[in-house]
Amino acid sequence: MPDFHGLLGQDRALKAIDLAAGIKHPSFNLYALGPAGTGRHSAVIRSLEAQACRRSLPQDWVYVNNFQAPHKPIALALPSGVGPRFKAAMNELINDLASAIPALFESEEYQNRRQAIEADFTARREAAFEALGEKAAKRKVNILQTPMGFVVTALKDGKGLSPEDFHKLPPKEQGVIERNITAIQNDLADVLKAIPKRDKKHRRTLVELNATMAERAIETELEDVAEQFPDIAGIAEYLKAAREDLLENVDYFIIETGESGDGPFPVVTSRYHEYAEFQRYTVNVMVTHGENGKNGAPVIEEPLPTLANLTGRVEHISEMGTLATNFTLIKPGALHRANGGYLMLDARRVVTEAFAWDGLKRCLKDSAISIISPAEKLSLMGTTSLEPDPIPLDVRVILVGDRRLYALLQYLDPDFAELFKIQADFNTDLDRSKKSHILFAKMIGSIAKREGLKPLTVAGVARVIDEAARISGDAKKLTLRVGELADVMREADHLAAGQPAITDQHINDAISAAIDRASRVKDLVQESITRKMMLIDTSGKKVGQINGLSVMQLGGFSFGRPTRITANVRMGSGKVVDIEREVDLGGPLHSKGVLILSSYLAAHYALDVPMSLWASLVFEQSYSEVDGDSASSAELYALLSALSDVPIDQSLAVTGSVNQNGEVQAIGGVNEKIEGFFDICKLRRLTGKQGVLIPAANVTDLMLREDVAKAAANGKFHIYPVEHINEGIGILTGQPAGKRRRGGVFEAGSLNARVEDRLRSFALARRDFMRPEKWQLSQDSE
Repeated sequence: MPDFHGLLGQDRALKAIDLAAGIKHPSFNLYALGPAGTGRHSAVIRSLEAQACRRSLPQDWVYVNNFQAPHKPIALALPSGVGPRFKAAMNELINDLASAIPALFESEEYQNRRQAIEADFTARREAAFEALGEKAAKRKVNILQTPMGFVVTALKDGKGLSPEDFHKLPPKEQGVIERNITAIQNDLADVLKAIPKRDKKHRRTLVELNATMAERAIETELEDVAEQFPDIAGIAEYLKAAREDLLENVDYFIIETGESGDGPFPVVTSRYHEYAEFQRYTVNVMVTHGENGKNGAPVIEEPLPTLANLTGRVEHISEMGTLATNFTLIKPGALHRANGGYLMLDARRVVTEAFAWDGLKRCLKDSAISIISPAEKLSLMGTTSLEPDPIPLDVRVILVGDRRLYALLQYLDPDFAELFKIQADFNTDLDRSKKSHILFAKMIGSIAKREGLKPLTVAGVARVIDEAARISGDAKKLTLRVGELADVMREADHLAAGQPAITDQHINDAISAAIDRASRVKDLVQESITRKMMLIDTSGKKVGQINGLSVMQLGGFSFGRPTRITANVRMGSGKVVDIEREVDLGGPLHSKGVLILSSYLAAHYALDVPMSLWASLVFEQSYSEVDGDSASSAELYALLSALSDVPIDQSLAVTGSVNQNGEVQAIGGVNEKIEGFFDICKLRRLTGKQGVLIPAANVTDLMLREDVAKAAANGKFHIYPVEHINEGIGILTGQPAGKRRRGGVFEAGSLNARVEDRLRSFALARRDFMRPEKWQLSQDSE
């Protein structure tokens, strides 16, 4: 058959996905809801990829250094594919400058100009000391330089004057010498004081020389970079700021790098841009597009949506025992990669990751990506961090999750409905028809081809379609949980090793094997029944006792099990006691069912007298909570049996809920319940009398196992569709229920007549019991 393209039975969901993918207005994000295995993931991916091809490539985004405020890196938007080129150009610029600038400083021109500057400042310094020396000579004072500093001494006859000789001089001469020494000391202090200023001017002159010499190389290299990226305002502004910083930090290019050619292999080239001092000039490419010839908007799926993986993170490195960071350590998140396109996330994972859901909502509401770490949110970060520019956000977010989570978010999160305005609700089943059979067959063939499985025979395809109906729980529906069917086909393919095709028998074997793997608890339950540890009768008759049916579910596997339900009655005040509820083992739905059957009794029998019944109902050997109303008809049958004193055939089991009018209503899990009772009967031997009463509305849901269907066809097992309680009680007891005649009484001898007579007798007995003489007689006897 030809391949099947698309998704079967999901037109509504596909239209919603196409709308979310195509609409340009913000906040029209999508929630794809439905059970796993319905094709949500593949449908979303196909639709997004088809729409993405029609859209243009989004911008590149890079972070560059903010030379004025390094803790606030600048975000630049660049045309698609320009980011890596710009980074390579800046790296090349640094590499070229690291080679060109040292060469300039080794040139003859630079050496001559520097020597001239050095000579000028040396000459000025020497001139100052020479002038001071001449003044000192005129004043007959000598200036000596010692390791401890400068010393000023007096001269006499060209020789230094010792302290002893100085004190031998007349006081007048001593005063002249002291004044001369003081004057020279002051002049020396002025000369020494001027030296730091002169050295500072010297250094400034050298810096200006270095900048002047380097400016030519820097201007040339920057012009080359600017010519590669014309008409990009962000790059032009950044290059201006980089020029100023390069001129201020020319010394970075003069400091020895430690590389030489003294090793066994000469160093031909160096990647200077990787050195720490040059990292300030690199470009951190956050996201780029157009690589490998890809066109269209990005479609990104993030399997682990943590806060860091969504909004990005700022990493830190250890330096001298502390954590440090810079703009090159900013790492992108899924929102950066999906910006300008589509981002698909698993809804449950997003809401369970710490801070991820709040972070995603903040970015969507602000239309910007702000990088904030969990440590910063909790004020736990004690190290230097960054405040990168927020990057404008234009993205369509698609959440994939189940219906329950969708309902919880709608109810509990006021932002959810505003941000996710579109829902793609995936159907779980498809109407069964000739047309859908053909489409389903095409889909099965396509799965086999796509998975590399053997082809399926006609009977094999039919068996898969039957299993699809069984999984749906409705004979007139086909499940759209394609994943479950694909698993069955994969296992059948394994079982068909060495054979040319997958047959219906391989499909049967695969299904049986899967059931067997999950049946440990089911086998234990059935064993406890066959060993009479759990009391279940499949033959004989009992008054006030009936076999109810329930479904146990363990993971993805469910099975039916019978439960004995018993009823006791006596005269009372009109109360039906639900023992399960009395001990807090009955759920609200089960309690509701008991109240409904109580209402049925009160409204249909002995209407001319007060309800004077006391009755108790219990699920025997039930040690866990009982909920649901699917056993309410069985409980009513047990009560009618106890009131009429007519036994119920124990070879039959019952399922179905009942309303106040006695109509038997549909329930769930009908196939599992029938099969659960059939398995017990089969283990004990089928007698041809056993069977199950089900609501007539559930007939269309029947997709029974092959062995059950065969037993029913051969008369070994029976399935009775029931519409009303009167019909069911007749089957269970073998006696007609009986109708009311025009006189208001039931047919004589009918079961309903016996029930009414019993209830009336309770009322009369209660009336008699309440008479004063009865009380007097009771007191006298005491």
